[in-house]
Amino acid sequence: MPAIILFLSFVMQAADWPEWRGAGRQGVWSETRVLRAFPAQGLKVKWSTPVRAGYSGPAVSRGRVFVMDHEKGAGTAVTERVLAIDETTGRTLWTKSWSADYRGLDYHNGPRATPTVDGDRVYVLGAMGALYCLRAADGKELWSSDFVRDFGAVIPGWGTSNAPIVYEDLLIAVTAGKGGAKVTAFEKTTGRVVWKALSAEDSEPGYSQPLLIANPRPQLIVWHAGAIDALDPGTGKQLWSHPFRIRMNTPIATPAWAAPHLLVSGFFDGARMLRLGDGAPELLWRSVEGNEVKSDKLHTLMSQPVIDGDYVYGVCSFGQLRCLKRSTGERVWETQAATVERTRNVSAWLIRHEDRTVIFNDRGELILARLRPSGYEEISRTTIIEPTSPAGGRREKKAVVWTHPAFANRHILVRNDEKVVRVSLDENDYR
Repeated sequence: MPAIILFLSFVMQAADWPEWRGAGRQGVWSETRVLRAFPAQGLKVKWSTPVRAGYSGPAVSRGRVFVMDHEKGAGTAVTERVLAIDETTGRTLWTKSWSADYRGLDYHNGPRATPTVDGDRVYVLGAMGALYCLRAADGKELWSSDFVRDFGAVIPGWGTSNAPIVYEDLLIAVTAGKGGAKVTAFEKTTGRVVWKALSAEDSEPGYSQPLLIANPRPQLIVWHAGAIDALDPGTGKQLWSHPFRIRMNTPIATPAWAAPHLLVSGFFDGARMLRLGDGAPELLWRSVEGNEVKSDKLHTLMSQPVIDGDYVYGVCSFGQLRCLKRSTGERVWETQAATVERTRNVSAWLIRHEDRTVIFNDRGELILARLRPSGYEEISRTTIIEPTSPAGGRREKKAVVWTHPAFANRHILVRNDEKVVRVSLDENDYR
């Protein structure tokens, strides 16, 4: 059995949420004995800890919650920061800060990338390409890299957003560097560069998170503004490439993987479903007409689609939750119920749990629902945090929550620009 399958089968049993979209980046919450419906009196907030503004979601590992924020200085100068918070009490255990300049950065509201935790180390990435490896226990810096200084990177307009990913003894990051260093693998304990891959001159890095899959051998999927590329994660060798030029350099949503299919979906350019095999992938179907307004199949902004059996579920450009046939991309149904507002950039995160989907929308609402070919069935809905981030468009609440929550130890952890909260979903707390 390949090492990556052993790795994923182990981490999916864990109760922690150590990186973007949980262990393995699959957006699957595997815990049992959690609420099947929300009580009428609402959910119990275990603690609330002040933080500053940022888009970085929380990561949870070994009793600690890691989250990033920033403080504005003079002009475009800022101080970026990572906090380690006690998971049980909400007490801040340590912080690590560094200076950055957000000149030229759109949506200049703080770091974007979710921390990546690997055992006794946590890796954090600032919006301007500052990467730090810190000791999880006390925040001591073990090594660091600056993508602009070390690789000649040009920071994209919406900031560095691609959280680094761990593979065996390597930490792999989208460095957007010159000289064939769009993607770089570091020795995870020392920061020594092990390999570099792909040209950064022909396309921007985009904002989509790198993903490890097994097909059947390990592959690192990197979706950037020019193509979907698969690399050997151990060596950086390019295994295959599928050209896909993205308007406004906006690959954002994480690719969805369910063997043998890989699905990507972009806001302007729609979706492509690839069937992976031994060699180059086969294009199963694609969006062929339309745009983000008159959308064809699925035009996702940030939310990763879900492949479930013979169907695909995803949030489209104006917040439409859609069901498509996996084999053809044909639309089966759509609903506005999960996101409420039909307006540009409305989004929601979809997390699979047992026979249902947990949805966290950008209004700060948590929803339990069943997504089936027959339609959308809502079980429960409650507000758990108020939106505070600039909306970038007309919104009923004048603000959004664009950070991905963490689901760990039968709790949800989520933040806005003022606080991070831990809310119980443990059925024992409601008896």
